[in-house]
Amino acid sequence: MSLTKRFAAELFGTFWLVFGGCGAAVLAANFPSAEANGLGIGFLGVALAFGLTVLTMAYAIGHISGCHLNPAVTAGLVAGGRHPARELLPYVGAQVLGGVLGAAILYVIATGNGSSVGSFATNGYAEYSPGGYSLIAALVAEIVLTFMFLLIIMGATDKRAPSDFAPIAIGLGLTLIHLIGIPVTNLSVNPARSTGPAIFAEGGAAMGQLWLFWLAPLIGAVLAGIAYKLIFEDNTAD
Repeated sequence: MSLTKRFAAELFGTFWLVFGGCGAAVLAANFPSAEANGLGIGFLGVALAFGLTVLTMAYAIGHISGCHLNPAVTAGLVAGGRHPARELLPYVGAQVLGGVLGAAILYVIATGNGSSVGSFATNGYAEYSPGGYSLIAALVAEIVLTFMFLLIIMGATDKRAPSDFAPIAIGLGLTLIHLIGIPVTNLSVNPARSTGPAIFAEGGAAMGQLWLFWLAPLIGAVLAGIAYKLIFEDNTAD
């Protein structure tokens, strides 16, 4: 498959992740309002929405690009020997562009009833953490949760694993880490997911904290890629 087609697949896939996951948080989590006892999908629904975006895209574009949808995933797969290093920057570029596009279209919809977007499902620590968690807590959470997410991805896509079920394991894995991490940072584990909403959020605070949501996922993913390769990879000759 040509790099151009894989670039397009990653762009549209990451668009769907940000539009679907962050869209659920912005539009549906507290519908019709945080004060009303309405039809909102709540915390669990948002976590499930993120998992479903990855599950659906894994089946839709997994055979085209591998369905990374995340600069940290690509970096981790490169570190684990599962993806060529020369394609790291093109993949990351496609993912960031898709994330920004998803956030831009979500912004147009979210402001369509005259309301403000507020924090716009951005990630944050300290006063911008949903639960008021510190920078250190956020850093540790993002590293550990990204590490575990990459282990799930590498294990589920291992040649020894039943490949038809990989998207289900990965999608449910992303749901699980959102259930853990949303109270801490609104959960990133994905620099592209963090970047798009941060551009359109009100106040500009999210941009000032964006560095953590690039650094921590990349550290966690690279460590996981190396760990899986050293500990779990089957290096025996066929």
